[in-house]
Amino acid sequence: MFKRRRTRIAEKLKIIGSVTAEGAVEVNGDLEGDLTCASLAVSRKARIRGSVQADRIVVNGRIEGPIRGRIVVLKSRAHVVGDIMATTLSVEKGAFFDGRSASGAELGDPKTNGAKKVGGKAVSDVDRANSPPAEKGSIRILSPDPAAAKKKGREEN
Repeated sequence: MFKRRRTRIAEKLKIIGSVTAEGAVEVNGDLEGDLTCASLAVSRKARIRGSVQADRIVVNGRIEGPIRGRIVVLKSRAHVVGDIMATTLSVEKGAFFDGRSASGAELGDPKTNGAKKVGGKAVSDVDRANSPPAEKGSIRILSPDPAAAKKKGREEN
């Protein structure tokens, strides 16, 4: 009866401040602030400076800040500077990611935004050089060449 709608932040639109949406959001423009929604698509020309939280996040643009989601996909033109907390993280060849990744049970603690405590501080507040390695998570490197992916699958078996 009703069509599902998607909120779009247009290519030449710049928003300064936090954005919260109940449904899907597609960012084509510039956002300086935090973004919380159900599902997020960040286009090639988009830029977000702030934290991002959604169930499913697909990045093909630029994010500077922490990302938190159940499924996070960094497409080949993604440029992410910040920590990623996700149950599943997929990184395509060509994507840029500078930060730490963590997954699993720590995603359930909203008080620390998923960060683990180290010496009374959240990991995100500790200097990277002194922080422990991120817990083992689910990271997949996607190959754009299906033949290479098949060959790799045979080598792993």
